[in-house]
Amino acid sequence: MQRFVDNILAVTKESVKTFTYESLNNIVRLINGVSALLLAFLPGKAKILEGIQGWELRPTFRGPRFPRWMENGVSSFNQFIHELAVDSDVSSLEYLSGDEDVDGYDYPGTPSSASSRTSRASFTDNSRHHIDWIQYILLWILVPVKFLLGIPLRLCRLAYSVVSKPRSASGNQHSAHSHLHARVQSLKDQIIHRTTDRRRGIIEDLHLVMEIFIEAVFDIVHKAVHLLLSPSEAFGKLFSLFSSHERCVEEDDNGVQNATVFTATLGENDPTPTDRNTNFRQSFSTDSRTCQDVITELGYPYEAIHVITADGYVLLLERIPRRDARKAVYLQHGVFDSSMGWVSNGVVGSPAFAAYDQGYDVFLGNFRGLVSREHVNKNISSREYWRYSINEHGTEDIPAMIEKIHQVKTAELKLSKPDIEEDNNDDQLYRLCAISHSLGGASMLMYVITRRIKEKPHRLSRLILLSPAGFHHDSNLVFSVVESGIFFLAPILSRIFPAFYIPTRFFRMLFNKLARDLQNLPAVGGLVQTLLGYVLGGDSSNWVGVLGTPHYNMNDMPGVSFYVGLHLAQIKRTRRFRMFDYGSASANRKVYGSPEPLDLGENYWLIDIPVDLVAGQKDKVIRPSMVKRHYKLMKEGGVDVSMNEFEYAHLDFTFSHHEELLSYVMSRLVLVEPNQKHEVNQRSLRLRKKGQATATE
Repeated sequence: MQRFVDNILAVTKESVKTFTYESLNNIVRLINGVSALLLAFLPGKAKILEGIQGWELRPTFRGPRFPRWMENGVSSFNQFIHELAVDSDVSSLEYLSGDEDVDGYDYPGTPSSASSRTSRASFTDNSRHHIDWIQYILLWILVPVKFLLGIPLRLCRLAYSVVSKPRSASGNQHSAHSHLHARVQSLKDQIIHRTTDRRRGIIEDLHLVMEIFIEAVFDIVHKAVHLLLSPSEAFGKLFSLFSSHERCVEEDDNGVQNATVFTATLGENDPTPTDRNTNFRQSFSTDSRTCQDVITELGYPYEAIHVITADGYVLLLERIPRRDARKAVYLQHGVFDSSMGWVSNGVVGSPAFAAYDQGYDVFLGNFRGLVSREHVNKNISSREYWRYSINEHGTEDIPAMIEKIHQVKTAELKLSKPDIEEDNNDDQLYRLCAISHSLGGASMLMYVITRRIKEKPHRLSRLILLSPAGFHHDSNLVFSVVESGIFFLAPILSRIFPAFYIPTRFFRMLFNKLARDLQNLPAVGGLVQTLLGYVLGGDSSNWVGVLGTPHYNMNDMPGVSFYVGLHLAQIKRTRRFRMFDYGSASANRKVYGSPEPLDLGENYWLIDIPVDLVAGQKDKVIRPSMVKRHYKLMKEGGVDVSMNEFEYAHLDFTFSHHEELLSYVMSRLVLVEPNQKHEVNQRSLRLRKKGQATATE
């Protein structure tokens, strides 16, 4: 009778699961279908959807049904496969110890890129090809047998290692085999990492919640029916429960209470050795990787440097170090972005990795403006923290990070190359180029000009500005409406919204999961992409894909101060690239020494280094005409400036893989050689001597 009831409950449970799964999937398909129908009637969607690669209307779902042997969203079966493959591969350790130096100050020249790894892992020997196929077949056969028959793990590893590491006739053949197997292992680890991806969207979480709820309900029903069908066993359990409470604490002859410790032999009652504790911190299944995770996973070195600005903000300066390199590059992100933008395309398409592969010491800057609110004053209020404009980016953040770069590089080069001596004319031991995007470009220009006005060295040898901000009067109607609203409602909005960001971890988690769903439901994602394109004047950047990048996670997320938005509104309204207007002549005179803010465009003649401007023909956020405005003013000021245009949208400069752009940027970096005379100091000396001669006359 018990077996009959168990079978009925099992069939009923599976039927309920199937019904709920299909009902939810049909609802999702309906939403996706309605979105596709709406998308079909929207004009101009073809150009906007160019930013989404492989866009289709058909939704994609991950497997919603999870076995019971899962821990924190990761299958223990797949985890065992991963551990088995890693532990059994001794040759990979031999490969690392033979080819790579793990010392903290000595790094390999260039890590293997994804494409090069794949090409080197191609099999040219037919026998080796068959052996690898036997490896995978044996691996996937032994593991189920191990779980079903209880074969010890050592036997599985031994059988796998016999096939994966056959004896070779000579030591050279064994070494070559070890190197090849290590490369295959690297590819296999990447495949296993993708198959065990823990990130899930809201729809996938609903599948999991229904799985857990149905399992819990039927488990209670099963136990209740089992007790009803076996009343003697039910009374026995109740009796043992009450009697255990009475015997739990006993007193000895001296009146001391002794606690009874219950023990059990492994395998007597429960075949599972221990109860797994769910880690609720990691049960949300969001992608919270950092820039460090991305860099180190791809095999590059990493270093984090904490920088404190003059006004107390704690910034994170990240680095892909080449300590003995005399050429360095500093990359600065734009609005609502972070250093993740320079590495998000992986080895092949990221500017940071491309510069490192060319022999540069790479520094990745991060502006102030994270929801974690890093500051020396741990009790700083939200309103005080977010009270900054673009001025602080250009006069506080960038100077602090570049001075830290100067200190680090000077100390390292003097230590590694003591024969190098600094010139008396303030020439530095290295060359530092800057690559900036969007708001980072405007801040970089502000930094150079203000440092020149203060007669302080800016340490830079070249500027490469990708779609730089600074002029915005040529924009669409939506931007004009937003600018007017921010400008006139600033006194009210600044008190209500000190910054534009998602304040709580819960809503940031929902945002991260919703971005995942937009990728799984292409019609819904395409509709969101099209609507965002309308708001941004038809820009075809992959906005949906960018929202799913790791730095938009529940733990931390970049935000934008309201005063940065107000500063941009002032620039657009005045049609001039100026510093922040504090609203009164007295306030401006206190900061700038004049009743009007400093006009940066009129001081482009102070720029004493080459500048390369890059514009996007499809960029509707900062249009090519606005980049040409920079170019015209710099030409009039006698700046060594060049301009190039590519058929890209605004985010294509960082978040998309374009080999043409990377080749151009790298070609501009090569123009600054580490052993050439520093143009900045030579030009300053010429101007200084000319001024002294004029004064003497």
